[in-house]
Amino acid sequence: MAPDAGFDCLSSLLRARAGIELARNKIYLVESRLGPLARGHGFVSVSDFLKHLARTGIGEALATDLVEAMLNNETFFFRDIQPFDMLKERILPQLRTARAASRRIRIWSAAASTGQEPYSIAMLFAEDSASWAGWTIDIVGTDISRRAITRARSGLYSQFEVQRGLSIHRLMAHFEKSGEHWAVSPEIRAKVRFQTLNLLGPWTLGAPFDIILCRNVLMYFAHACKQDVLTRIHRQLSPDGKLVLGAAETVLGVSNAFVPDWQNRGLYSPTGIQPPTFARAV
Repeated sequence: MAPDAGFDCLSSLLRARAGIELARNKIYLVESRLGPLARGHGFVSVSDFLKHLARTGIGEALATDLVEAMLNNETFFFRDIQPFDMLKERILPQLRTARAASRRIRIWSAAASTGQEPYSIAMLFAEDSASWAGWTIDIVGTDISRRAITRARSGLYSQFEVQRGLSIHRLMAHFEKSGEHWAVSPEIRAKVRFQTLNLLGPWTLGAPFDIILCRNVLMYFAHACKQDVLTRIHRQLSPDGKLVLGAAETVLGVSNAFVPDWQNRGLYSPTGIQPPTFARAV
């Protein structure tokens, strides 16, 4: 498949709907991810399928299917363990002191995919349940992919999926065997709620969050989209909250709404708030 009007049509769609910049050296991804969709519409090749769409236009339902097919939903439990160690050992204990009056913590996993990240966070609370007794723990997982969110809500994972990032101890403590799958325990599921959300669109997420994780998604966005998303994340974060990005992502050169924590890679505070002190929530 060579770059052509069909590729440009797909690229424009992904940029407009999901903020994704599709580089021309990613043609192999287009071939592999759109193959089943192209065949489902009666086309032998992805190239012919996209050329047809460029000529005839793309309806709303097909546009959704195209974006879904091109999304990277790669994730696993306790992915890149360092952020979870940071939450457990530093951020959550500090917030427990700072939020002692309200006894409520709100956390947003902004690119939750099939749910492993927010469920991993819920496990941290369950494993220190004595410290959080009487607290309201509100963990929200969102993703642009409807299919991913449907799977996350199910709480069902294959043997392969639970083997990625989970120790035997955590698997036995927080999951139950359900046929050929493993089901997240009711205690963990009760701490997490999921909803479909496009980071480029309007957000209706209620009160500010104490922690926002937006890992391994901004790296796919155009520069202007990154700026816009970070600006709106800043508005959704408590004044003394924390933003966690992926290891390969940074706000430097993109946004002045956050300052990095130089001791913890990927950790950021809203501009004007100096880590590690947390002010008491109003």
